Amino acid sequence: MVYDILSAMLWSISPFGEAKVGIPYAIYNDVNYYLAFTLCFAANVMVFPVMQFFLNYINRYLLRWRFYKRSAIFVARRAKIGAGGNVKKYGFWGLLVFVMMPIPGTGVYAGTIAAWLFGLERKRAFIANTVGIYFSCVIVWTITVLSVEGIN
Repeated sequence: MVYDILSAMLWSISPFGEAKVGIPYAIYNDVNYYLAFTLCFAANVMVFPVMQFFLNYINRYLLRWRFYKRSAIFVARRAKIGAGGNVKKYGFWGLLVFVMMPIPGTGVYAGTIAAWLFGLERKRAFIANTVGIYFSCVIVWTITVLSVEGIN
C-alpha cells in the first residue's frame, strides 16, 4: 500500500499526468478514497513553488543553451496558446478555470508557466492554481469513485 501511495504521489507531481492520473491510480490500487484525494492534491499543489523557483532562477541560466532554449520556447508557446486568452483577459479567474479543467495540458505546470508569462502576482497565481487544482481533483475523484463503485 505504501508503494501505491508513493506511486500515486509521484504521478501527481509528474507533468505527464498530475493528480488526474495519481488519484485514479491510487483508487484503483485500493488506497482509501479520502487518503488518495488528500495526498495527490497536496503533491500536485507542491508543484507550483518548485516551478516558480525553476522559472525565476534555473530557467534564466539554462536559456544559454540552444537545445533548452528551443524546448522552453515550445513549451511556453503551448502554455500561452492554451491559457493565453483566458489569463490575459480574465487574470486570476481565467487562470483558475484553465487549471480547473481536468483535461491534458491544463494543469498546474501550464498554469504556472502561463501566470509567469503574463506577469500575474505570485500570491494570486498560487491561489488560482490551488483552487483550480482542488476542483480538478474533485472532478477526477468523483468520476473515479463512481466508476469503481459502479464496477463493484
